[in-house]
Amino acid sequence: MSEPILRVSDLHKNFGDMPVLKGIDFSVEAGERIAIIGGSGSGKSTFLRCLNFMEIPTSGTIALDGKEIGAAQGRDGMRRYRESELCVVRERVGMVFQQFNLFPHMTVLENAMEGLLSVKGMKRAAARERATRELEKVGLATRLDAYPGKLSGGQQQRVAIARALAMEPEILLFDEPTSSLDPELVGEVLRVIRQLADEGRTMLLVTHELGFAYHFATKVIFLADGVFHEVGTPDEVLKTPKQERTRAFLQRFTEFAF
Repeated sequence: MSEPILRVSDLHKNFGDMPVLKGIDFSVEAGERIAIIGGSGSGKSTFLRCLNFMEIPTSGTIALDGKEIGAAQGRDGMRRYRESELCVVRERVGMVFQQFNLFPHMTVLENAMEGLLSVKGMKRAAARERATRELEKVGLATRLDAYPGKLSGGQQQRVAIARALAMEPEILLFDEPTSSLDPELVGEVLRVIRQLADEGRTMLLVTHELGFAYHFATKVIFLADGVFHEVGTPDEVLKTPKQERTRAFLQRFTEFAF
């Protein structure tokens, strides 16, 4: 049996004295599409940010292709991480944020090229070709020279997705990518994510769009109070959840159905 592309073991994350993640064990196989649901403050965004070390775990291990990141050092046994090692991880594990985080003084094309130039050290012509290709994929071929301020929120998020794709990550993380969008713009971003899913990409998506999660995911995780309360197929978690906590959470999305 092949090694999971990503394995998390006993992951903890504290902010000061407050525990946010409380011992998560988890693995991702290549090509899996995982939707993570849960209430505000449950630890969803922190979990994603730990996976590409935008947040450094308090304890526990994360391994890519069987190789653990960092090493335990010193008498306290705490893991230490080299910045050069984390830069490689962040190239392999790309992330799309709630806020688009585009450079306002750069055009759409320049935003998509920036990581290729500054992180990967690509030649400008090659970076331009790759960035253009990814922008075309997300439907922005005619907006390459536009600035973010001239784009809708949905278009800006699609630029952010193209920027992440241009780095050719092995895993894509989406942290509530539609939460900052007006309702009429949500669909255009979800269509792009669905297109990427159809390409067989390995993806983790934090979302409140439960209908999309049902059709998108191969696995759904309900996270509450820093632990995984329920993990299963979309049918198991979203239609026939076993845990009372999961049922109570989902009830809030169905009590006003008509």
